Amino acid sequence: MMFARRLAFRLATTAVTLVGVAVIVFVVIRVVPGNPIAMMLPPGATEADIARLRALYGFDRSIAEQFLIWAGGVLQGDFGTSITARRPVLELVLGRLPATLELATLALCIAVVLGGSLALAGARWRETRTEAAVDVTNGIGLSVPDFLWGLILILLFGVVWPLFPISGRIAPALAREFATNFYLAEAILRLRLDLLGALLAHMLLPALALALPLAAIIAQLLKQSLKETMHLDYVTLARTKGFAEGRVIRAEALPNAVLPTLTLVGVQFTFLIGGTVIIERLFSYEGLGNLAIDAVINRDLPLIQGIVIVFAGLFTLINLGVDMLYAALNPRLRRG
Repeated sequence: MMFARRLAFRLATTAVTLVGVAVIVFVVIRVVPGNPIAMMLPPGATEADIARLRALYGFDRSIAEQFLIWAGGVLQGDFGTSITARRPVLELVLGRLPATLELATLALCIAVVLGGSLALAGARWRETRTEAAVDVTNGIGLSVPDFLWGLILILLFGVVWPLFPISGRIAPALAREFATNFYLAEAILRLRLDLLGALLAHMLLPALALALPLAAIIAQLLKQSLKETMHLDYVTLARTKGFAEGRVIRAEALPNAVLPTLTLVGVQFTFLIGGTVIIERLFSYEGLGNLAIDAVINRDLPLIQGIVIVFAGLFTLINLGVDMLYAALNPRLRRG
């Protein structure tokens, strides 16, 4: 019962959050300087041409009227039409969203593996040079932002040692092999190792650039949680039974120490998706972040609104899922 009430409350707050984001974004992008209609017309356009386009996109109405019209369309699945692409916003966003989700998911997997390995190494060989090396590595990972990691990786593995492609999601000829926009998932399900290898070659550098700062955060928090857990009674009891230190850490300390890290990973995953905006631009990766930059440059208001709402929906749903998962795994929260 407590879990159901918690879920209902979080769903209600999620809905309120999305409405608030929609209102703020809708108003802000209309009051900032710039005229999207002027960017659509040739230099010799007449006042009648300007008035016609303003009426077509609803810019001749008040902001409140524009929002109500737009919100009514969103409730029916119509996010409007892109000013620059002349295509439905929802079609454009859903076409790019799978690429961003797959890139962020791959980056998260890399971050969890790297961060978890560093944390386990630091906890296993604590108060040694190994732990000191882990702390130095974490400090470097936290100090360098993801876009700078991207530039470093491009320089190292795209210029100095050209081992990986540094632009695009996959070669255009291979893109025709896919039936959906979820290229990575489709290649795995179809057991197409050739397509999987080509995808990973393009995705590895941008995913690694996103993963390195997050890996450092995971390693730092998980190592600290493990060190605190290692002094608890049940861990001491496992040692007295003669279990090896590595088994004590993995089987006894890790399951309890991982819960705080789980919450952090969920929260950081939302920032990871947002961080793809710059990384996708650096690597010319055809995802939602790259589309967002183009929309801002071109003052494509309907497209900006659609992208922001999708990002906000992803953030709130991921946080909701992590919160519910944490409540399900934590016995104290399950019992209220």
